[in-house]
This record gives sequence, C-alpha cells and structure tokens, in this order.
Amino acid sequence: MRIVLVGPPGAGKGTQAAFLAKNLSIPHISTGDLFRANISQGTELGKRAKSYMDAGNLVPDEVTIGMARDRMAQADAEGGFLLDGFPRNVGQAEALDGMLRGEGVALDAVLDLEVPEDEVVKRIAGRRVCRNSSAHVYHVVYTPPKAEGVCDECGGELYQRDDDSEETVRKRLEVYHTQTEPIIDYYKAQGLVVTISALGKVAEVTARAMEALQVDEAAQG
Repeated sequence: MRIVLVGPPGAGKGTQAAFLAKNLSIPHISTGDLFRANISQGTELGKRAKSYMDAGNLVPDEVTIGMARDRMAQADAEGGFLLDGFPRNVGQAEALDGMLRGEGVALDAVLDLEVPEDEVVKRIAGRRVCRNSSAHVYHVVYTPPKAEGVCDECGGELYQRDDDSEETVRKRLEVYHTQTEPIIDYYKAQGLVVTISALGKVAEVTARAMEALQVDEAAQG
C-alpha cells in the first residue's frame, strides 16, 4: 500500500506511522528522517537543505521533493510506503502525484488523524522532559512523575521545552491549518481520504486505522 499520513501536531503521527508501517510491512518515510539522513550523508540535497536551515530559512519544496523522490526509489519502497510529514502543502502533493504517475502507480489512501484542537494543546503543552535525558518524557495529566518536577528514572529536573508552550503550539496549529490542511481537500477530491479519531490508547488508534485502511483497500479492488 502507498499511504500518506496527515494530522495536526500532537496527533501521534510518528507513533502511529511506526506501528502501521510494521503491520503493513512497508517503510515509514518521515520528513525528519529524510533531512537527517541527507544531511549526515552529505548528499547534494542535504547540503542545500542545511544551508537554508542554518540561515533560519524554510527549505524549498524542490529540495524536500527531491529527497522524497530518492527515498521512494529505494528497493524497500517498491511495494509501498507510508509517508509522514510529506507532502506538507498542495504543491508537494501535486509533485508526489506526478512522481507516482511517472512510475505507473498511485496512492491507495490518505489517512487523516483527527484530534480536537484543545486536545492537541493539552497533549503538547502538558509534556515535561528530563534535563538529563530527552528520552525520559512525562505528561502532567497522562503520565505524571511520582514526584512533581522530578524524573522517576534518574532524579533529574523536568522542564517544558520552549516549543511545547501553549502559545507555540497554537502557532504551529495555525501553520498546519494554513499550509497542510488544504491537502486534505485536495485528496478528498480524489476520493482517497480516510478520517479516523486519534483519541484513545495507541493500540486502539492503530486498530482503527488498520480497519479503515483495509476497508479502503477492498473498496479499491
């Protein structure tokens, strides 16, 4: 299957992508991983991306599209893939359609993870990270530490990252609504969008997604 995963920040896309890719036996291709791999390997696209990032500028669509094209051309993606974070806007979605047409294939589904805006703010603004290890993550409501402000694992101080503040989260949501949400309408016009609720436990959301994708796959014959 060839799937695009969309949803607002805090919808759990990364978590769901990992589970879905494993269940469907297809590679999970995330924009973050593409950038890290190209930059660490010193590819031409990686160098171009780094120059923009170092200057504090957005990486142009053509660079992101080039990285995605190279990754989808790898052998493990021949039978399908799950894209997470790409396409990020309608221009990138049109470029992806063109790439796939050139290969004689098409997307099977666009999985839209739906989460109420207040829940997104609650999820992200409630996160607390240990100063000693970013792998130790808590949530003031869902996974609180035993002692407030103290890491259960190492006793380190827990803090809220700047980009997890409510003000920053709301700004990120504005960007999502303006830039990324229009691709949902773009794909709806192609009959590809499958919307599911991303509320509940991780396993419940994964099961919901698998069921929706199987229905969609069967519908497409």
